[in-house]
Amino acid sequence: MLAGCSGTAETDAGSSPSPTASPSVSPAEEVRSGGRVGAAGSACLLPVGFDLAAEWKADAIDGSAADAEADGGDAAEVDEDLASLLRQGPVTLVCEIDAKPAGHLGFLRVYTGESGKGGDARAVLQAFVTAQDGAKKARYSTFEAGGLPGVAVEYLATSELLDGTKQESAFAVVTPDGPVVVHLGGADTEEHQDMLPAFELARKTLRTG
Repeated sequence: MLAGCSGTAETDAGSSPSPTASPSVSPAEEVRSGGRVGAAGSACLLPVGFDLAAEWKADAIDGSAADAEADGGDAAEVDEDLASLLRQGPVTLVCEIDAKPAGHLGFLRVYTGESGKGGDARAVLQAFVTAQDGAKKARYSTFEAGGLPGVAVEYLATSELLDGTKQESAFAVVTPDGPVVVHLGGADTEEHQDMLPAFELARKTLRTG
């Protein structure tokens, strides 16, 4: 199920980005690469490329409906329900990477936006989190990968299925071709934490071109 849009997020009072902060992944939890995604000829053409965890499967998503709505397209030609699922804040879903073949319930989802819009990486990521219903207690940190400054976030999201909250993570960078957000959800917090090594692999191997 794709993430919903609209809502309010909270940033922990007094928190400040750390140049080295990132989700904790021990060497024993690290995953091997199963190839890369992002370049021409891969499953998803993106402004960046990064390694996929072994057995995770990437598929391109057609975000044209969301882009048409954002651009004020004819209501008769735009599926608003579909657009609301594809677009979150200033970015649109373009690639979905399924963890099920690797034995997990969840996805890495890649969102992109227009060049010159959305501001810097932190502004893009804050707008992304704010647009998610029930997002709260967001904690931001900074990092650098492939020469690009980036911002990562961990936060809690309301889960109607669990009747409670679960952990989610995302990171954002801004490239010459526009902003990119990579988001990790999961069926619940335990599942999310099991998939964090794949999320960290994508972040650490991120490159443009």
